[in-house]
Amino acid sequence: MARCVDVMGHGGVRLAAWEFTEGGDPAAEERPAVVLLHGLMGRAEHWASAARWLSRRYRVVALDQRGHGRSEKPGSWPLDRDVFVADVEAVVERLGLGRVALVGHAMGALIAWRLAARRPDLVRALVICDMRAAALGAVSQRELRGWLSSWPLPFPSRAAARRWFGEEDPSLDHPSPARGEFFAAVMAKRADGWRPVFSRRQMLAAREGFAHDAHWDELAGVGCPTLVIRGVDGVLGRAEAQEMVRVLPAGRYADIPDAGHLAHLERPHEWRAIVEPFLTETAPLRSA
Repeated sequence: MARCVDVMGHGGVRLAAWEFTEGGDPAAEERPAVVLLHGLMGRAEHWASAARWLSRRYRVVALDQRGHGRSEKPGSWPLDRDVFVADVEAVVERLGLGRVALVGHAMGALIAWRLAARRPDLVRALVICDMRAAALGAVSQRELRGWLSSWPLPFPSRAAARRWFGEEDPSLDHPSPARGEFFAAVMAKRADGWRPVFSRRQMLAAREGFAHDAHWDELAGVGCPTLVIRGVDGVLGRAEAQEMVRVLPAGRYADIPDAGHLAHLERPHEWRAIVEPFLTETAPLRSA
């Protein structure tokens, strides 16, 4: 089960933090905490499957980041990378989570390692899922802008959205059911049909805050044990991932065959087989 807790983030933005507990266990707050951070256009719900097994041993919190899910949409508030980091810092401190293990996907991974470098007193371990340390660049921003404008909105149904993102999108090389499910989960019914719960303009603005910079120096400042995972067909190449591990003072590497950018959703069992022993080693556990 999951319950939504409103937390005030940086600048007074209301954030939706989802706490997952196994069977409503009242002792969950005494366990070491794992914080799950989705990527751009994601939401906490995307971590539900992982949270179910994690919550047997950990206090699990998944955050809807500002502008995403049920968190407040930022309006004129800033969307640069620093405010996302400050939001997670606020959630960890205001929920009294202690030193946490951070698990981040894509943009969420960048936010996680920036917090780990800035506040080592708050982070005991880090999992980076398919996020590059090199600059993504202006071309990638233009490509994203073009792709966002190609969405045939509104969709007549959630199933239609699932089908378009998973099968019919011309940018796809092959069908991707996990991609279809990912985007179907971020659609909400409006008066004219199904539309994303976020502003596409704001998603571009959020990515603008980190797309043009490299992040090697920040990565090198992460002192805690860190696991870098990539889907073999994802956006993070093997050579760059291994260089990230080399730069990290306590880095490790793993990859998942037959998986892409959404490896944790495409191959959840393989992803768990990699992440679970890492967390077991780097965070104290109660008996299973």
